[in-house]
Amino acid sequence: MKPHDKIYIAGHNGMVGSALKRKLEALGFNNIITFSSSEVDLRDQTAVKTLFYDERPDYVFLAAARVGGILANNSFRADFMYDNLQIQNNVIHSAYLTNVKKLLFLGSSCIYPKLSPQPMKEEYLLSGYLEHTNEPYALAKIAGLKMCEAYHAQYGCNFFSVMPTNLYGPNDNYDLKNSHVLPALIRKFHEAKETGADSVTIWGTGTPRREFLHVDDLANACLHLMEHYEDAGYINVGVGEDITILDLASLIKDIVGFDGEIIKDLDKPDGTPRKLLDVAKMKSFGWTPEISLEDGIRMTYEQFQKELVS
Repeated sequence: MKPHDKIYIAGHNGMVGSALKRKLEALGFNNIITFSSSEVDLRDQTAVKTLFYDERPDYVFLAAARVGGILANNSFRADFMYDNLQIQNNVIHSAYLTNVKKLLFLGSSCIYPKLSPQPMKEEYLLSGYLEHTNEPYALAKIAGLKMCEAYHAQYGCNFFSVMPTNLYGPNDNYDLKNSHVLPALIRKFHEAKETGADSVTIWGTGTPRREFLHVDDLANACLHLMEHYEDAGYINVGVGEDITILDLASLIKDIVGFDGEIIKDLDKPDGTPRKLLDVAKMKSFGWTPEISLEDGIRMTYEQFQKELVS
């Protein structure tokens, strides 16, 4: 990519899209195009086609999606499937119609089977049943990556997919009903500290293991792949290490400075027992993350506090 190339970031207001925009701008890219959902509804095929024919982007980062945690995924199953299928279908097809040079589609590690061997290699996709709570979202993401593969095979499009692990960082969602586990825990422990509560409750047993990647590291990885990855397939992006939910809660508790106890709500679901990505393929392309989990959470909590004040 050249600094003057026209780059379209679909979903620039989200956590991943905004991180990509910050990184590109920091590197001197000066022809970035963005549209909010109020300006262009990516679920609307005509609107998306018009965008692509009018703007003619050279490169596309497809980071737009409807996302959420266990509760949101399980409560709005139809919405998660419909919205994500519509968004990616429209953007990928329009990118083909307008001869986009390269497109990067952002997937998710939830595409892998619930009981997948660990760590999860790219070839484990579709080798078993998905986790029920996020099955519609996962199926939509699987369709997106397969669509990129199909457009490469049939039309020669340089489209590929990135499967990131659990993300956190600037512009995350802290809504307790819709957020993922890490931002939800940051908010829970912060509010418990502020109100002087005796305890904070976490969902399930606390034994599931999760891997967490700072979104700025993901942005760096995506730009690295845009420059160096020419495969039609998809590639995992993670840190290669995981942590139990209970240990994560304890780490956040210490960073926030909460003195109470952690209580486990055994009536709530655990979700997938473990989700650790095999990142050997990514490492072979010369990229590794730079931000440790503890440092990343400290940075994220500092920003969370600033946003509360503002």
